[in-house]
Amino acid sequence: MATRILLVDDEPLILKGLRFSLQQEGYEIDQAADGEEALTKIQKNEYDLILLDVMIPKLTGIEVCQRVRETSDVPIIMLTAKGEDMDKILGLEYGADDYMTKPFNILEVKARIKTILRRAANSKREAPRLKLNANGLMLDTTTRAVETDGKNVNLTVKEFDLLHLFMSNPGKVYTREELLELVWGYDYLGEVRTVDVHVRRLREKIEPDPANPTYILTKWGVGYYFNNA
Repeated sequence: MATRILLVDDEPLILKGLRFSLQQEGYEIDQAADGEEALTKIQKNEYDLILLDVMIPKLTGIEVCQRVRETSDVPIIMLTAKGEDMDKILGLEYGADDYMTKPFNILEVKARIKTILRRAANSKREAPRLKLNANGLMLDTTTRAVETDGKNVNLTVKEFDLLHLFMSNPGKVYTREELLELVWGYDYLGEVRTVDVHVRRLREKIEPDPANPTYILTKWGVGYYFNNA
């Protein structure tokens, strides 16, 4: 079956250009011009990836992303206008997997889509079931479930992948650049804040006291590591 992508943007020329270029790659494309239409289509259809503009009518892209993440881990790439740093950060905090700044290069869009789809496919492939445990924190690689003291924790795809990497390598210090490469799969063009945002959100979900973390610790001036002591 063809990979199905939903494009959400209120600019007809952008939709037309993206649709044409992505169809040339063999993708099946659907589109929406506002947030409400996007949510309706997402509820009725299965998509492999969503390309979602931040500034759309009725519901913003960030609101759409937040609602989608309540029930789905479908990969989401946010599109933001140049200089809208807060939109980028909010998009990542509410579960977006990536973001791109307009105007963008269509070749880069294609490359990022392929990378995210490949990583999503790899995460779904059958593998030996593995459960990782550390002081009340449990991660199941088969069901992609996470629990703290027996209570389920809802993580986004990237939050789960980050935690899996950390728990699989306790004590190993990772720089932000290494985490970008290992979890996102490519150079994020210096946007190391992406890592900080995801680590903060992850701490808020798994740490008893996020301000004084016990699982994911900071190695000042270097990066982050998982404490399994």
